[in-house]
Amino acid sequence: MINRDYEVVIGLEVHAELCTETKIFCGCKNAFGAEVNTLCCPVCMGMPGTLPVLNKQVVDYAIKMGHALNCSINRVSKNDRKNYFYPDLPKAYQISQFDVPLCENGYLDILVNGDVRRIGITRIHIEEDAGKLIHDDSFDGTLADYNRCGVPLIEMVSEPDLRSAEEAKAYMEAITNILLYLGISDAKMQEGSVRADVNVSVRPRGQKEFGTRTEMKNVNSFGAVYRAIQYEAQRQIEVIRKGGVIEQETRRWDDAKGKSYVMRSKEDAQDYRYFPDPDLLTFEVSEAHVQELKDSIPELPVAKALRYVKEYGLLPVDAELLASNRARSEFFDACVALGNCDKKLICNWMIGDIAKILNERRIEITDTALTKENLTEMIALIEKGTISNTAAKTVLDVIIETDVPPAKVMEEKGLAQISDSGALGKIVDDVLANNPKAVADYKGGKTNVAGFLVGQCMKASRGQGNPGVLREMLLSAIEKL
Repeated sequence: MINRDYEVVIGLEVHAELCTETKIFCGCKNAFGAEVNTLCCPVCMGMPGTLPVLNKQVVDYAIKMGHALNCSINRVSKNDRKNYFYPDLPKAYQISQFDVPLCENGYLDILVNGDVRRIGITRIHIEEDAGKLIHDDSFDGTLADYNRCGVPLIEMVSEPDLRSAEEAKAYMEAITNILLYLGISDAKMQEGSVRADVNVSVRPRGQKEFGTRTEMKNVNSFGAVYRAIQYEAQRQIEVIRKGGVIEQETRRWDDAKGKSYVMRSKEDAQDYRYFPDPDLLTFEVSEAHVQELKDSIPELPVAKALRYVKEYGLLPVDAELLASNRARSEFFDACVALGNCDKKLICNWMIGDIAKILNERRIEITDTALTKENLTEMIALIEKGTISNTAAKTVLDVIIETDVPPAKVMEEKGLAQISDSGALGKIVDDVLANNPKAVADYKGGKTNVAGFLVGQCMKASRGQGNPGVLREMLLSAIEKL
């Protein structure tokens, strides 16, 4: 729990690998999981005499993200060399962007507990990824895999507008969902496709000046971002309360141990000695192409969730969950457009039983045989009292595998709900006779046992009894006893 006398100030630098076919400056395949050092060439290794060539799709993807984050687009831009000497970059510099990023001065609206928070976006720039260092107890020293060298990245730098670990987690989730919506990154955090450098400082509540920040590098899960901020904020508060001074430094977050450790003093821009890359020309994107890319942006998750709340009356938490996945939200929209059943019921099935099936199988809704017509017909049968929710689950198991009308499944499996009082009368009588204690408890004022008795009736009817009719019959019969 963060001390309430202090305010936490957070800025995130989110790095996302782009899912282009080839790397940013060469023709090497852009893929994860290949054998060590098999996807690299003299260009991405930075060998003397080689010349990089900028991948046009990388620029397009970055501009798309810029539009999605409400940025202004710099149609004339350039690449710069960022110099640092670490073994994961064999040429001892990274091709990045310094003073003229592709996109800048934007914002992202995020939803936190149903409320909208606007987070400023300082810039989005393109750059190449570094290699991967491999540390293992089975050998002495460190090995290097350069397959990742030259994989295209966009870095999205936020303003220090985040004020809690919860907000930072929501921001990361929103960024990831947008990347997936745009189809520009697979956003697989477990493979390092999305990583965040987390900048944290604290200040006495009410103070305007920012405190000294520390940076935690390459935090690669939503939960880890949350935990790292909680730990680091508390660590800084303890240092200050004991009369210490916070040093500007880069730290490593160890999620397994729940602690951060000093790596080095934090560099400033001048330490990297940026200068324009002499091997790459300044590039220009036409106004027409920038507009074409903007026109291709779909309705994005936060805007979609807010629309669901406003137009359909969905709960904010349900709307967020539904809108976070593009394929599922588009399927929901298609179902709503048919107008065959209640919108909230469609949402409940989409984020409930359907989501459970998809998540268990690790597939998307587009990988199933489920159609908007069949799902809405099934829900309409529930609304009419033709089948119960329990029976509908059996129907769903069939229509998600094969394109069979729900009514036909219901008939073939004998799932039609029984509402006839004559047919249900014997079931009610038997349940009351077999549960005298429950009947006595109800008559003694414990009315919640009515649910138990209805459940027993549903079990006896194999899920086909109409629960509403059964409840009325049960209560009526008990009153007569």
